Amino acid sequence: PTNCDPLFPKGFRMVLWSKEQDKLPDINMSSGANEVKKEGGPLNPDFLNSNGTVYPVIVTKGPEDLSPGSGGEFELTELTSFSERASETGDEEDRSEIVADCRANAKGQQEEDALLENASQSNESDDISTGQSPEPPAPLKETSFSIGLQVVFPFLLAGFGTVAAGMVLDIVQHWTVFTDVSEVFILVPALLGLKGNLEMTLASRLSTAANIGQMDTAKDMWKMIMGNLALIQVQATVVGFLASIAAVIFGWIPEGHFRMGHAVLLCASSVTTAFIASLLLGLIMIGVIIASRKVGINPDNVATPIAASLGDLITLSLLAGISTSLYKELDNDYANPLVCAAFVAMCPLWVLIARKIPSTREVLYSGWEPVIIAMAISSVGGLILDKTVTDPNFAGMAVFTPVINGVGGNLVAVQASRISTHLHMNGLPMGDPNPNLRKCPTPCTSFLGSSVNSRSARVLFLLVAPGHLVFLYTINSLRGGHTSLTPVFVTCYLVAALLQVLILLYLADWMAHWMWGRGMDPDNFSIPYLTALGDLLGTGFLALCFHVSWFIGDRDAHMGN
Repeated sequence: PTNCDPLFPKGFRMVLWSKEQDKLPDINMSSGANEVKKEGGPLNPDFLNSNGTVYPVIVTKGPEDLSPGSGGEFELTELTSFSERASETGDEEDRSEIVADCRANAKGQQEEDALLENASQSNESDDISTGQSPEPPAPLKETSFSIGLQVVFPFLLAGFGTVAAGMVLDIVQHWTVFTDVSEVFILVPALLGLKGNLEMTLASRLSTAANIGQMDTAKDMWKMIMGNLALIQVQATVVGFLASIAAVIFGWIPEGHFRMGHAVLLCASSVTTAFIASLLLGLIMIGVIIASRKVGINPDNVATPIAASLGDLITLSLLAGISTSLYKELDNDYANPLVCAAFVAMCPLWVLIARKIPSTREVLYSGWEPVIIAMAISSVGGLILDKTVTDPNFAGMAVFTPVINGVGGNLVAVQASRISTHLHMNGLPMGDPNPNLRKCPTPCTSFLGSSVNSRSARVLFLLVAPGHLVFLYTINSLRGGHTSLTPVFVTCYLVAALLQVLILLYLADWMAHWMWGRGMDPDNFSIPYLTALGDLLGTGFLALCFHVSWFIGDRDAHMGN
């Protein structure tokens, strides 16, 4: 039909009726100018010649004969042969010229299509130069060995980062600001949890975008970078402010008295720490993801552990330094409020930048629930830490808290990021009503199945015990903490760590599929919940470990010294 456009008036919608049936299928012309509508079955074979071109259809009524209420539709008559219609109209010569012209056009169109096909096959690299994104890369083939090989080095690097953060917390817990304003301990898990709420979510989001080909062109890459950096800045400012409010409330309820100076100090320290740490870690994450993709490594396996390796150390160091500096200005009635106001005033700028990118605009409007709830969950873990560390008998808990929380959060973030990428590349459409996506998996399915996600869960779980033994030995070699590594304590510690990671990996499998079935992107929603639960479970199990060790008599001269 496209080759016979001179026969049809522009802008008309023509209906072709079949002798055999009333309903024939819709056929759209590639030109888009005219449309032949056929409802029901295939075209009559008499319309097709030997080379596949279509004979023209002759209008039984001219456009001038259409009634005004016909809506631009008029009837066409199907012909068994073109010569029959020509003899009826007595216009054989003109029609023959049109048919010859149509056949010539069809032949030229076929030759042009063949040339275009050959040209596209020989110039596949021209896609980037035309500004169009190339085809998404195929998913990487991974075995258990390749997964373990890619994960183990970032995992160890992240673990040593948490060991360093634990050593820092073991030292700063005796600083004046931590002893006089003990609510700062409540901020520790909430602010360290920002790596799960923001940086790991950013890493997972960008890893998925890189794996499905949304960062293969420079233009797309820079749009993703700017939008995501602006997004995490506004999220960090809001979460830091809310974390300080939670710390004030959790500190005020047990003690029964409220100090405005301490509340403003907590707010200024929390907001400043969250803003600077998120900016630094966001830039590091972007560099890691781009570099890992260029060297052929799956970003899901390396980005989130590296975020954690530096996240805890940077955040805790910033919190200790900033809170100490602002504590010295506690007598100044304007310093701390001005710091809070300055960072809050920059939020509208980050909102304007994040709104320009469609992917970050969606998170900006709908991604607050998991971040805020995760912050509240982490703050409960901070309350447990505050009440345990302030007891002289359990002061040794401080050095192990970032380690157990960090290792659990790193491993579950890797698994959640991998499941999300798998769903984006191979799963059903997001929000699909398929009940299998929402069905709660069994532990056997999650850990003993034959899928790639079950394989990675086994690999990650097997890393827990050896990794923690290495980290405990490192802490002991550096003479950190206030607790000797007795067999009883090490056994209790490993049981707590294994139980924490076992629960988190199972929850990651269920939560990612459940959220996908409800139309929520696991990259944006699952990781904040999982890392916050990791903080809560890790702190709770570690406190229980110290109480059990103390109860069964595993005490030594180093405990609380």
